[in-house]
Amino acid sequence: MKKFFLSVLLFLCVVAAFAQSPVYLFSYFINNSTDGLHLAYSIDGLKWEALNNNQSFLKPEVGKDKLMRDPSICQAPDGTFHLVWTSSWTDRIIGYASSKDLIHWSEQIGIPVMMHEPTAHNCWAPELFYDEPSQTYYIFWATTIPGRHKNISTSGSEKGLNHRIYYVTTKDFKIFSETNMFFNPDFNVIDAAIVKDHNGELIMVMKNENSNPPEKNIRVTKTDNIKNGFPTQVSGPITGDYWAEGPAPLIVGDYIYVYFDKYRDRKYGTVRTKDRVNWEDVSDLVSFPQNTRHGTAFAVDKEVLEQLLQLP
Repeated sequence: MKKFFLSVLLFLCVVAAFAQSPVYLFSYFINNSTDGLHLAYSIDGLKWEALNNNQSFLKPEVGKDKLMRDPSICQAPDGTFHLVWTSSWTDRIIGYASSKDLIHWSEQIGIPVMMHEPTAHNCWAPELFYDEPSQTYYIFWATTIPGRHKNISTSGSEKGLNHRIYYVTTKDFKIFSETNMFFNPDFNVIDAAIVKDHNGELIMVMKNENSNPPEKNIRVTKTDNIKNGFPTQVSGPITGDYWAEGPAPLIVGDYIYVYFDKYRDRKYGTVRTKDRVNWEDVSDLVSFPQNTRHGTAFAVDKEVLEQLLQLP
């Protein structure tokens, strides 16, 4: 009888542990940038399946072109999901909305992050990061301001594009700080994203966008405190001999995965690391919904996914 009760107790402990383990969501857009927000889910970080029959959860309504590219989602301590996105190829704003369940969304607004810079070319691929020690949200994105930075050699198709990463902070998405420089390396940089490691270290991945000669690969830099910024001396490429963009880092167990858009090959790729130094390409192990484009990966409680799976 004692063995029976011990077996039952062990079973209940396993069930409870499984119930508390996270699942993963991926926010993305598809080929038609006006289609809006798409979500996929994964149990293991490898197989990703579309939610809502791969239909949009939110149609874009703000910006010059009313696009929704590069959707980034961050969940607040109170459970609210905050979303930012690229609203146009040439906007000086970024799109913003919030939701309690990823199904019903607030009114969309445009955050005027670069309106004070009349020659700013764009606001691309905004990302969200919540800094727990300061209870502050960081919103950062790539902008080209002509003549502002050290000249680089560009290709004809990208002449004049020389991005750096800028940011604002907020605690409530109503009041925002002034815009400041976030990351200013000696190369054309876009698509920065941050993940917090198990030891508290912050790892930022970004794309080296240099075009002549072409880089078009993903690099890494690390810091212990976001207020101190990130070193501009970055790693060598962690991706291979293909063009990659839109890196999305995610902690899954002992691994850090970085998913990215192989945009020339029209498919998604993935690298991962256990030791935070050596990266292996596991693209052949990973599957995404058809036409997935640049997005972000994040962990949620199983209850969030269960509600999304109940959609017709």
